[in-house]
Amino acid sequence: MSTITTGNTSDSTYAQYAFPETSNTRADGMGQADFLRLMTEQMKNQDPLNPLKGAEFLGQLAQFSTVQGIENMQQAMNAMASVMENDQSLRAATLVGRDALVEVDSVSLGAGAGASGEIVATRAGTIQLEVVGAGGQVVRKLSVEASGSGPVPFGWDGKDADGNPLAAGTYTFRASTGSGEQSEALAVRMAARIDSVSIEPQGLVLNLAGLGSVPLSTVRRIG
Repeated sequence: MSTITTGNTSDSTYAQYAFPETSNTRADGMGQADFLRLMTEQMKNQDPLNPLKGAEFLGQLAQFSTVQGIENMQQAMNAMASVMENDQSLRAATLVGRDALVEVDSVSLGAGAGASGEIVATRAGTIQLEVVGAGGQVVRKLSVEASGSGPVPFGWDGKDADGNPLAAGTYTFRASTGSGEQSEALAVRMAARIDSVSIEPQGLVLNLAGLGSVPLSTVRRIG
């Protein structure tokens, strides 16, 4: 309780028995000054017949220094994490509206909408590309020539073999090279526009038109 002081002498007489004022603020942890004060009191009140040995004293100092060093390192790591998160936000803002190349073979398209991407060739030769509709039927076949191993770009106009625009839906792209026992399936990468970017605990997540949300780690190229 707080001490109330008035001009009355009898009141000031009882004031000495009032509880002392306490501060509402309290340190979150023991600081260096607190630790040294405790060490001093320990040395003043130690048993004269069994005093604190130098090695024990140094050990306690080393332990305190280690804990303090870990706390300082934790503060530095938190500051670094905050800087990295801000940097990610700035990078994310520059990605919106650009095209990303992702390792997926299916994409959702509007009516008559085309698609583009690349096929990862393993050798030179002709690559057969099939566009498969949601029902499993092949709606278009394309051929792409590879001059060697590496990515080979392709494009599809969203039409069937007769030139008719196809309905909206999900389409899968299957690529292969060779024939018969020499046939080999090839990886396909689809290109899509980055509509927005989300910052998740695991990192940046790109929200792509027709492909949905994909982590940045699956993106092979951003144009």
